[in-house]
Amino acid sequence: MSLKPGPVIKLNPGKEQSPLRFHPWVFSGAIKSKTGEISEGDVVEVQDSRGVFLGMGHYQEGTIAVRIFAFKKADIDLKFWKNKLVRAYNMRKKLGLAENPETNVYRLVFAEGDGMPGLIIDFYNGTAVIQTHSIGMHLIKPDLVLALQEIYGNQLKAVYDKSEESMPKLSNIKSTNGLLWGNTETNEVMENGHRFHIDWETGQKTGFFIDQRDSRELLAKYSKDKVVLNTFCYTGGFSIYALAAGAKEVHSVDSSKKAMELTDRNVLLNGFSPVVESAAGTANHISFAEDTFNFFHGKEMKYDVIVLDPPAFAKHQSAKHNAVKGYTKLNAEALKHIKPGGFLFTYSCSQVVDRQLFLGAVMAASIESGRSVRVLHQLSQPADHPRSIFHPEGEYLKGLVLYIE
Repeated sequence: MSLKPGPVIKLNPGKEQSPLRFHPWVFSGAIKSKTGEISEGDVVEVQDSRGVFLGMGHYQEGTIAVRIFAFKKADIDLKFWKNKLVRAYNMRKKLGLAENPETNVYRLVFAEGDGMPGLIIDFYNGTAVIQTHSIGMHLIKPDLVLALQEIYGNQLKAVYDKSEESMPKLSNIKSTNGLLWGNTETNEVMENGHRFHIDWETGQKTGFFIDQRDSRELLAKYSKDKVVLNTFCYTGGFSIYALAAGAKEVHSVDSSKKAMELTDRNVLLNGFSPVVESAAGTANHISFAEDTFNFFHGKEMKYDVIVLDPPAFAKHQSAKHNAVKGYTKLNAEALKHIKPGGFLFTYSCSQVVDRQLFLGAVMAASIESGRSVRVLHQLSQPADHPRSIFHPEGEYLKGLVLYIE
């Protein structure tokens, strides 16, 4: 399927500066006029107020009216999208991710970071999971499937669509989760030699928090002979790395019973023994199906290492203030439960809470705790989640590793 450019959108005077700096978003308030019939998902040409070409992108009703994917004129067809995917694949290959037997799960396409706004594609050991966040990307899924087949060849066993929850809520165009092509042979993946069972059908996001791969590897360096607490653990990624690195004991906490079942399954998959909270005696790993705040309030135990990796506390600007308060409260609770000389791995994936705001929230928690706190590492998303230098909004994951005296 290909969509030929035709309709034109002209911008108000002065509003051309953003696309001239290669920023991919055109906001609705910047639009002066529309020429031709335009439906949601159509490819449009963006021009300045004088009619000078600026870019081509997908149109959509809403605050972000156009998501630009080309700053030069081009035929928008299967070949165009395949070239985009080839470039994304080649970069992952150079990163040592594609065609790596020790790591067969990675992000192939990261929206604006790969010049494909509104599109996420994650590769899970033979299954490509597509998640579209725009109508334009939803409409080109047939082209994406064909391109993926050509790029991966026999490596690709299935293409699964996980867009039902991510499509624009107010649109009349809906998406249903399900296979687009092929059949999945396995839901098991490898990450740095560790094994994980992935549930992309009913799990969060596309099934696994791929963006914490580097942080999990860093945690392993701090985990030997330590007692580690992994909160908001989901599939137990941090827990597996800590156990494999020789942690003395690991506690995994998540409010979702299903998440804890996945964690226990992955603990077993990697040769360790999961133990439920009620088990007698000591254990290398214990699971707690409990809200993290409640867990902190009910426990006096102190840890050598604590991981705080909560879901986004704010998805919109209107929730930013409450999100900052939430991060402050969460980190303050964690600081009460860390031994002197311990480490805190703390994260925010709220895009509207920038790095400075997050640092301020953690600093406020540190002041409240009255403890000496040093920053050892400032972290972001890994290289297969690249941020375009022209699109600062692409940096969503912020992390800190702190030394607590």
